[in-house]
Amino acid sequence: MLKEHFKLISGTANRKLSEGVANLLKVPLTPVEIKRFHDGEIYCRVLESVRGCDVFIIQPTSPDASLNLMELLILIDALKRSSPDKITAVIPYYGYCRQDKKTKPREPITAKLVANMITIAGADRVIMFDVHVAQVQGFFDIPSDNLDVIPLFADYIADKKLKDIVIVSPDAGGASRARSFAKVLNAPIAIIDKRRPEQNVAAVENVIGNVKGRTAFIVDDIIDTAGSITEAASILLKFGAKEVYALATHGVFSSPAVDRLNKSQIKEVVVTDTIDIPKEKRASKLKLISIVPLLSETVKRTHEGLPMGVVYEEMYRKIEKKIK
Repeated sequence: MLKEHFKLISGTANRKLSEGVANLLKVPLTPVEIKRFHDGEIYCRVLESVRGCDVFIIQPTSPDASLNLMELLILIDALKRSSPDKITAVIPYYGYCRQDKKTKPREPITAKLVANMITIAGADRVIMFDVHVAQVQGFFDIPSDNLDVIPLFADYIADKKLKDIVIVSPDAGGASRARSFAKVLNAPIAIIDKRRPEQNVAAVENVIGNVKGRTAFIVDDIIDTAGSITEAASILLKFGAKEVYALATHGVFSSPAVDRLNKSQIKEVVVTDTIDIPKEKRASKLKLISIVPLLSETVKRTHEGLPMGVVYEEMYRKIEKKIK
């Protein structure tokens, strides 16, 4: 049982995810009033006392990223002024994490700016899932957890009982993620050699590694416009892959992603529910895997001061048994 001073709050970005966590933890969502004025300003008010409580806010910065980020900041501020013991911002999708460094003169490092804003608003801890690059975790001056969903996807792959699989990174930057998957599944890896002439435009040119006659699983953190992932699938098939699956933690699915995925040669597109995906963005090949059990356990253990390592170890042991 969770302690009496535990509170769980949901923003409007992914209410369904918050309700799933609340149901699994057997706690009610603390009521809040959230509304927008005609000029776009956001108003938030917590409708019951949180004095001395350990409060968790679930609010991804999914599209509209800026609007949902502002709502998160205002919720944190409203709570900070209500004398809670601790505030944990649970941000399943940290949308600004791709702006993590300067690549051209006079560019911002927005991932750091947003981390500062969340800290100054009053958060005491941040929980995120699969941020774009690991160093974003270090942008926070408060404790931060970056959880991966490798066991969820690895379990999905293991259940297929396929032989001769290969784990593919869509670019060199994602090689470490592919290696982590490959280690769990005892599979080889391949890397797509990709050139990006401008933002949201990718040119795929080569494959490093052997994919011929194998079932390829492309693993990534985000599918945005789906240009990279569909181009990667095409080149994998040209290099002799038997079939291609695409797995990503966050399904942003900006236009024209759905059309590209539906027309692609990808057999199945698998994402988690860190982002609430509306019906019009659900491609015909889409499969959703829920993070609710993993997130619920994370929230519970964070509240109780217990480690998450043992949970991941148990998940990996179950996968190991499946692939033997």
